[in-house]
Amino acid sequence: MTEAAAATHASDVDKIAINTIRFLAVDMVQRANSGHPGAPMGQAALAYQLWSRHLRFDPRHPDWPNRDRFVLSCGHASALIYSLLHLAGYDLPIEELRNFRQLGSKTPGHPEHGLTPGIETTTGPLGQGLSNAVGMAIAERHLAARFNRDGSPQRGANESFSVIDHRIWVFASDGDLMEGVASEASSLAGHQALGKLNVFWDDNQISIDGSTELAFTEDPVRRYQAYGWHTLEVSDGNDLGEIEAAIEAAKAEDQRPTLIRVKTHIGYGSPNKQDTSGVHGSPLGPEEVALTKRNLGWPVEPDFLIPEEATRAFDAARARGAELHDEWQALFGRYGQAHPEAAAVFAARRAGELPAGWEELLPSFSPDDGPLATRKASGAVLNAVAGKVDELLGGSADLAPSNNTFLVGEEVFSATTPGGRNFHFGVREHAMGAVANGMALSGLLRPYGGTFLVFVDYMRPAIRLAALMEQPSIFIFTHDSIFLGEDGPTHQPVSQLLALRSIPGLLVLRPADANETAEAWRAAIEHRDGPTALVLTRQKLPILAEALEKAGEGVPRGAYVLADPPDAEPAALLLASGSEVSLALEAHRTLLGEGVATRVVSMPCWSRFDAQPEAYRRSVLPTEVSRRLAIEAGVAIGWHKYVGDGGEVLSQEGFGASAPLADVQQEFGFTADEVVRRVKALL
Repeated sequence: MTEAAAATHASDVDKIAINTIRFLAVDMVQRANSGHPGAPMGQAALAYQLWSRHLRFDPRHPDWPNRDRFVLSCGHASALIYSLLHLAGYDLPIEELRNFRQLGSKTPGHPEHGLTPGIETTTGPLGQGLSNAVGMAIAERHLAARFNRDGSPQRGANESFSVIDHRIWVFASDGDLMEGVASEASSLAGHQALGKLNVFWDDNQISIDGSTELAFTEDPVRRYQAYGWHTLEVSDGNDLGEIEAAIEAAKAEDQRPTLIRVKTHIGYGSPNKQDTSGVHGSPLGPEEVALTKRNLGWPVEPDFLIPEEATRAFDAARARGAELHDEWQALFGRYGQAHPEAAAVFAARRAGELPAGWEELLPSFSPDDGPLATRKASGAVLNAVAGKVDELLGGSADLAPSNNTFLVGEEVFSATTPGGRNFHFGVREHAMGAVANGMALSGLLRPYGGTFLVFVDYMRPAIRLAALMEQPSIFIFTHDSIFLGEDGPTHQPVSQLLALRSIPGLLVLRPADANETAEAWRAAIEHRDGPTALVLTRQKLPILAEALEKAGEGVPRGAYVLADPPDAEPAALLLASGSEVSLALEAHRTLLGEGVATRVVSMPCWSRFDAQPEAYRRSVLPTEVSRRLAIEAGVAIGWHKYVGDGGEVLSQEGFGASAPLADVQQEFGFTADEVVRRVKALL
């Protein structure tokens, strides 16, 4: 096996550059004694051809809005992208490659967005990157429809402005194509005919357990054809001519996403480990590294060798990218003169600035309006502000009438209506979350996606990654407790709220009524450095006079005093979130009539409350009042830090039951009488 035999269409410079990519990855993994060298060795030629001749990027400006996106969905091959970023001129010096997988480095085990310049999304959990890329392609199409202009009246309609016009390129592994989330997202991509999306499937036929024949014997090409994708095949992943032809064919197809099957050899060049699982997730070992380098005509020493020819091979790509970026800057300058309002909106979105006065559109709800489910209130708030905050867009997983996510008067996003802001994600919760993250990564959109709270279990990995990447995706979860009633325990969430609260960086808000819901939406829209989960009821709730007065200041702080006894210090505290707050208020009034003074604390957001100064937290939960009862129709875990040793939790520790709301409340003890009984027992 020789390089010359395999890469018949490659020049000497190309071969040197490809082997540089290959052995930088090998040396990174070997030095760290940890990582995955096999895929980078097999993908090096493909990566080189794409990055050096096609990819639009400018290392001086990694956040250029009209750059192409490159997504390494097989994040275990991270050594590949670090090699590419270094050679391409990004701010990733060779010292960072030497510190691969070390504490504090910019070269972690799997690529992390926001840590390393040029990393478009955090990957590693397979299928997520490909699914994010679907969201990126949706964002490209929508933003092009929103901001591109055919001509300028001020310039005699002589100039068109394509400020958004780029492609999304993905490297995906066998494992990516096995994961369910990628299947969901790929189906959606085919339905939406996302012609700017191009996915290279690295078909090396090896997984950690061994041959893919052990568990993956379908024909993915035919599957993707059934999704509506354009498909191509490269029989030799080292043949630059064949790769080039496939890339050009993919670029020529703009009506369908493209899957390119590329036959590669995992661990290419390794005499003893090529095409084996032994090179998947483990270093080659010093002896095999030396044998592989000799086999491919590469110096054994020094490690991390970068010949001048390899640097030169990327010079043209850097120059091309700089020129394209400069041309775009000039275009955007002219765009600003011809279309100042659109340019101003574009610039404001990039800067994370909300439209002036948007919060004045937040509705206020009166108790005289009658009871209202917080999901209904959420829909009213969303529609009230969406006209002003037009970066908001989204939908639900086939539950729009129940989740109240539809924007009235707006079109549905499709190939023929790309400016539409309503999305039908279908029954694809996991893909919905990952696609929303991809849209958010544009930095120009605020996507939301809705489903029932119980189905958060289908999409938790995407929510976790949104938090890890600090992306402002908004997740709307309705039907938030056993009180949804007749649908029964299959649909009644019990542990899901706790599971959401356990994700670091996720803002979880469970409002008590319509006015708290309006303030929860304010918090979600203003929250730019992480995702938000809005947890909402199916059932109607009273609109609380106390919240009308206090929610504006209280909700942003996570918890606040909703009601106090008029002429006495409280003997006990009632803590609750969501629908149980009105239950606490009812019990508070009953107890007050019996001479028992209590305080009601609404706690829509634990994390916001925990972040408040100690003085404020003590003012809400005074340490001298140890008799405390927390009320929430979910598991009790987590509430004990607020109720302490002297308190109790009225919670739901088992699954619910299929029955009307009132019967469920009575059966599981969520009644004012039970709250009163428990408070008296505490005292």
